Amino acid sequence: MPLQNRVNPHGALIVTPARGTFMGNRGGVLHNDNREIVRQYASRRWIACLLEFKGRHRTVMSPNRYTELFFLDEAAALASGHRPCAECRRERFNAFREAWSRAAGRGVPNADEMDEELHRARIDARKQKLTYRARLNSLPDGCFIEIGGVSCLALGDALLEWAPEGYVKKIAMPRDEMVTVLTPEPMVRCLRGGYEPEIHSSARLLP
Repeated sequence: MPLQNRVNPHGALIVTPARGTFMGNRGGVLHNDNREIVRQYASRRWIACLLEFKGRHRTVMSPNRYTELFFLDEAAALASGHRPCAECRRERFNAFREAWSRAAGRGVPNADEMDEELHRARIDARKQKLTYRARLNSLPDGCFIEIGGVSCLALGDALLEWAPEGYVKKIAMPRDEMVTVLTPEPMVRCLRGGYEPEIHSSARLLP
């Protein structure tokens, strides 16, 4: 039976039988003893991890253990507010920090500094997803936007519609159109700074 542990680009936790290609967490336990989600996050440390690392094995949503969350790909993880893990994805974490530094024009930040800024940018005081408006042609590849309730990945000259199982179609839109951006602003700056997220293989299969 599918659990409510898949994360969409809005950052919402949903139930779907589709499998993700990245795991992550939000700093602790989000579920109860019945494996039901009872809170959105436990701390500011929202991370995206490998599915496998050093042969470790976990039972998903074990009592009193952190809640495992899953994402279609890294681009969707960034959109939902999760940065690379500093342990299992150390190389990618360092690349993310360096991109952050280049975009900000200041020294390389530590995890706590990034997590504090990211938390302010991903949800508001009511714990609702924060979005903002921008012109499509101002956004770097790897950003997620929303069009009429549909989440789309900006990639090259295309917008790719997200679904739990993969990207399902291309959507045409004028490049100078104002759009609602789902990817938090600090993440967008990292993408502009040269960070390249991993994108699900279905993106390459669309005609």
